[in-house]
Amino acid sequence: MNGPSTIARRILAFNERLADTTLDVPPGFSVINPFSGQQRDRVREVTTAFYSKYYDDDKPRRLVLGSSPARRGTAVTGVPFEDAKLLESETGVDVDGYAVSRPSAGFLHDVINRYGGRKAFYADFVMSFVCPLGLAREKTNGREVNCNYYESRKLLAALESFLTESLQEQLAFGIDTSVCYCIGSGENFNFLSSMNEEQHYFQKIIPLEHPRYITQYNRDKKEEFANKYLAALRGLDG
Repeated sequence: MNGPSTIARRILAFNERLADTTLDVPPGFSVINPFSGQQRDRVREVTTAFYSKYYDDDKPRRLVLGSSPARRGTAVTGVPFEDAKLLESETGVDVDGYAVSRPSAGFLHDVINRYGGRKAFYADFVMSFVCPLGLAREKTNGREVNCNYYESRKLLAALESFLTESLQEQLAFGIDTSVCYCIGSGENFNFLSSMNEEQHYFQKIIPLEHPRYITQYNRDKKEEFANKYLAALRGLDG
């Protein structure tokens, strides 16, 4: 990387701060931090390779925000919405044991390819989350499942200051705030819109349906949703 002012360095520094973050969440919930613990060195290697490749400059980018990292997705790799197998081939870093193709990543990478490929896409966008750490909820049978920050009022109350601070830090990456794209057109969009009404982070927030919703429940309309994504990202949605 060329110097301290690159987008890559800012994102990696943010990740290092997340590594030292501890959150007090209500009973029955847990935090998944890909940047700390046993996998810290591997995640650091993966993220350094990825961001150095695509963000070694100071060009402003628009923000694409999901809700939070999935337990077996970003919470493993540290790179938002990147499928592990694709990331392994892209960075040359071994993520053996985690190289499972995820439906959400598959849909998004179809969109990215049609946008012009990774180089073109990542030159224009930073993908991240409203809650940059993963969350899990324990079911009655003891099994952990993915959880969103807005699923419980108590959980949201415990996380709210962290969510606000994290978004402000992410805007400091070098973000073009004319428009933000929100992955999740329901509660994630509602919460982000509410934050934006108070703080005026973005001039406009465009909601996009979550890839999981598309691939699981609207597979026959994937082309329609992909075109919607592309129109929004290209600024053709009006």
